[in-house]
Amino acid sequence: MAIRHQLIHHPPSALWAVLEQPEQYGKWVVGTHDSRLLEGRWPEVGSSIEYTLRLGPKDFQGRTTVRRLERPEVLELEVYSGFLGTARISFDIRPWGDETLVLLDEHPLQGLGGSLHNVALDAVLQIRHRTMLRRLGEAVDAQAEGGHPAG
Repeated sequence: MAIRHQLIHHPPSALWAVLEQPEQYGKWVVGTHDSRLLEGRWPEVGSSIEYTLRLGPKDFQGRTTVRRLERPEVLELEVYSGFLGTARISFDIRPWGDETLVLLDEHPLQGLGGSLHNVALDAVLQIRHRTMLRRLGEAVDAQAEGGHPAG
């Protein structure tokens, strides 16, 4: 499992203001572009977004579905990335004084990612998560300052 944390210098409500915008995921999730609502009302359970996943010169379509929502503490997603398979991504959101501690937990479920899951893959995910959580924090900063999430 690849678990990473980030302290975001705003309350949980500011983080949720970004997480509730499906069109912003492509701006802070590493490797994705052009995210948009696919079905349902994001982030209700069962709703989904779609996005473009870029691996080098190739573009692939991906989909993310909300599997669990316990606002304001938990958001769990199932990501489907074509031949790479599926993964579970969980956001554990904790008030930390006037700030927010976010714990991000990701692990492959099925497909190529699940078959090849090992310590080396977890190390790669750690690097990806470091960047992703930094971008998420920047998006929250921008949103809280009255702008739009950075991208």
